[in-house]
Amino acid sequence: MKNQKDQKLKYLEGTTTVGLVCEDGVVFATDTRATMGYEVASKKARKIYKITDNIAFTTAGGVADTQRLVDVMKAETGYYSMREGAQMDVRACARLVANIMNAYSFFPYIAHLLIGGVDGEGPKLFFVGIDGGLAEEKMLATGSGSPVAYGVLETEFRKNMKVGEALSTAIKAIKTAMKRDIATGNEVMAAAITKKGYSELTPEEIKKLV
Repeated sequence: MKNQKDQKLKYLEGTTTVGLVCEDGVVFATDTRATMGYEVASKKARKIYKITDNIAFTTAGGVADTQRLVDVMKAETGYYSMREGAQMDVRACARLVANIMNAYSFFPYIAHLLIGGVDGEGPKLFFVGIDGGLAEEKMLATGSGSPVAYGVLETEFRKNMKVGEALSTAIKAIKTAMKRDIATGNEVMAAAITKKGYSELTPEEIKKLV
């Protein structure tokens, strides 16, 4: 059983995802490469998902597992909104994901998630690990390229950044990881969540920020 779990954990070693809390929102950036061992399985893998108008995830891990968690949380937040007449807040969403991950820890979802968004308490960002561990941070990176990404983030990230500045820093962190980590590559995807809601950057907008 231990060897099987260790083998599954290798799925978490690829990719790079970044999340930052700034003064007026939360920003995410990821690469788009999906690997299968030494093979590039996809050059256009989506790793940022809109869950509600005010919450988004980044995903690292097994494709089926991460997509399943996204589908479950889209359904759960939709049910909550219909029942309560209001959007689920970011902390509650992160806690629900952590509870699901912990409940299945014996046969785990192979996933590391960054969960971020904006609610009545302001911008928030959480990390949820494979065992259901939950941590709130202002700056996060996951995946095999995260040590390289953190080198950029530790140098350039400031808590009072505006969304535009934070997006530029997050994208730079991913671009730098691409140069040093073989499992991170191809394109950059980026998104921001503010009081106005969720928005994804086009490739042209990303090029301008770089």
